[in-house]
Amino acid sequence: MSTTEPFDPFRSERLVYRAVNDTPEDEQFVHSIQKDAEAQSGASYGLLRPESMKASNEFKQHVAEKCLLGAIICLPSPTSENGDVDVAGEPIGIVCLKSNPPHFAHHRWTDISIDIARKHRGLGYGGEAISWALWYAFQMAGLHRVQLCAFSFNESANRLYKKLGFKEEGRQRESMWFNGGWHDNVTYGMLEDEWRDMQRKAGKQV
Repeated sequence: MSTTEPFDPFRSERLVYRAVNDTPEDEQFVHSIQKDAEAQSGASYGLLRPESMKASNEFKQHVAEKCLLGAIICLPSPTSENGDVDVAGEPIGIVCLKSNPPHFAHHRWTDISIDIARKHRGLGYGGEAISWALWYAFQMAGLHRVQLCAFSFNESANRLYKKLGFKEEGRQRESMWFNGGWHDNVTYGMLEDEWRDMQRKAGKQV
């Protein structure tokens, strides 16, 4: 007999995850993330250009409508009418599980993308959101494999992904031109059984 009961899956230890809304506030927040050229230089493969509001709105629509999961990462609201600490408060980032075309769906894999607002970096929120996205991918969406990429010069991202348990699966050598030099694009992956094994070793029931 199953012991599963209804619950709210859109929270982790310190964070709440909500939908991308069609509001001026979310429009401005997404634009603030996308126009951070320093952050984009460590994550975006495209040639860097000043970010327009139009481009940010197109990205916002993609996150809201085209991803398998697209969520605004929030701190819990310090106060709410019913005292519910799970109510989303200040937005601090964006996390996505990318969607594959329908004729790829049987392969059951996805890419993670993650952005954290500048003033909230270095506090462990990115790692927590990625861990939650892995949980969602394997426990809720029934996926078998999750991958993400990092540029070889982005040392903090490479360290984080390894710390979270991702395996380096390969690299495209000198595939990216940035700041006058060539850099590798490193692919990391995690399989469902690897994730479940890590959860059991941590004493978590999955």
